[in-house]
This record gives sequence, structure tokens and C-alpha cells, in this order.
Amino acid sequence: MPSVEQYSQADQRYLIQLARQVVSQGVQGLPPASPNMASVSAALKQPRGCFVTLTLDGRLRGCIGNLEADASLVESVSRNSYLAAFKDQRFTPVTAAELNRLSYEISILTPLTPLPVNSEAELLAALRPGVDGLVLADDGHKATFLPSVWEQLPQPERFVSLLRQKAGLPVGYWSDSLRCEIYQAIKISDANVVDD
Repeated sequence: MPSVEQYSQADQRYLIQLARQVVSQGVQGLPPASPNMASVSAALKQPRGCFVTLTLDGRLRGCIGNLEADASLVESVSRNSYLAAFKDQRFTPVTAAELNRLSYEISILTPLTPLPVNSEAELLAALRPGVDGLVLADDGHKATFLPSVWEQLPQPERFVSLLRQKAGLPVGYWSDSLRCEIYQAIKISDANVVDD
């Protein structure tokens, strides 16, 4: 199991502050600045997939990320913070009036692992609620739920059913070509990061 301990308190604080800074600059119309790679630790320079989740007064306000490790963690956090705040099509862009009420959570993902299953029953039996994030993909449709979604959807049947719906697949859909992949996430939230 991945653990948040692999990132120092300084690393965690840096990531949360970076996310806040990107959103704060974004409401002023500024694009995300490129992080200063010389000032970050080796752990933050590693390519990692991540999602940034914004909540406002406890309600989802934006969530965007990348499953593949296509950039360093700091670059991914910078990009995804901006996208979650201003480009999540489910929401209007974050405004300056909301800045002080936003909460930030960064989910750092482990690499995707194929989950070879031949039926929904096998998938449900293999999933670890509260631990595994899941990707469903087939025929141009693809969606994921982060491990944190288990907090709202603790029953595996409902978790898979709503993820299938999110992917745009029909109710009860199963196919030999359906790809299932799992991953885990290390969560860093502003509630758990101690400021200087």
C-alpha cells in the first residue's frame, strides 16, 4: 500500500501551497506558472499521475487529473489545480469570492494495474473498497473513480454501476473487451498539512 509518509511534510505543504497559488492567480486571469524545478525535492520531480479535488463548504467544486504519469508531480499538480478550478465542465469557473472557502485535496496515483476479470461478479469480488481506484474502458468510453469515492459509494455494486454510467456505457454492460484497471492513491489535503 502506498503511504503519505513517502512525502515529507515540506513536500506536502509545497504541493498544497502550489495548488492554492495556481487557483489564486487563475482568478486574476493568469495561467499556471511553471514550478521552479530547482527548488523542489527529488520526490516531487518524479513523474506521477494525480488528481486535484476542490471542495467549497464541503461540496465538490471541481476535480480533474491525469491517470498516466506524463509529467513531474509538481507539474501535474499545477496543471490539474488550474483545470479543476477553471475547466471542469460540471461547474462555473472558481471566483475570487470563493478563494478563502476552498479546500484542496491532491490524490497522487500509483501506476495503473490491469485487473483481469471475466465477469462483473469477478470484478466485484476483486475490488477492495476504500483502497482501489477503478478505470473502466471499452469502445471509446472511459471513466474512473478515485479511491476516495468509496466514502460516498461504499457498496461495490453501486460503485461499479455509477462508474459504468459515468463512462457512458449502458446499464449492466459487460463485454469481453471491457478493460478494468486499478490503482491506489496517496491523499494530501490542506486539512492534514501543517503550515509553517
